[in-house]
Amino acid sequence: MGRTVHAIEVAEDLIHVVVAVLLAVLGLALIVDTVHHIAIVLAGPYDLPVIVLAVLEETLLLFIVAELLHTVAIALHHRGALDPEPFLVIGLVAGIRRVLVLTAESEQSFRWNAQGIELLILMTLILVMAVTALVWRRSLTLAAGQPR
Repeated sequence: MGRTVHAIEVAEDLIHVVVAVLLAVLGLALIVDTVHHIAIVLAGPYDLPVIVLAVLEETLLLFIVAELLHTVAIALHHRGALDPEPFLVIGLVAGIRRVLVLTAESEQSFRWNAQGIELLILMTLILVMAVTALVWRRSLTLAAGQPR
């Protein structure tokens, strides 16, 4: 039984390492693509909203990949124990990224079309994830006996 558990742990670590390498390669490719994309946007006609949207969209995507890589590193360091907080951060960043894209692409007036409903759902999701992260962090401090 001990050998089986050890083999499963080794396989799990191997999978985490492969995922970490793939995320690192993806991150490097995204850095190159981000620099290239931003250079193209900056070389075009000066349109501040387009420039800001491009930079935010690309850098937030890089941040998501970095957070995923950090989460895998934690899993490797703690032998598979995952902390839900990095996943909440990833979800928050992804939600905020989509809200920024939606609001930048929308028109000046707000209407309850598909984009308006998506925006409402995203804002609710962001609020729920933020409250969950706050409750999670608070429960950890209370469990450790350290009031905040």
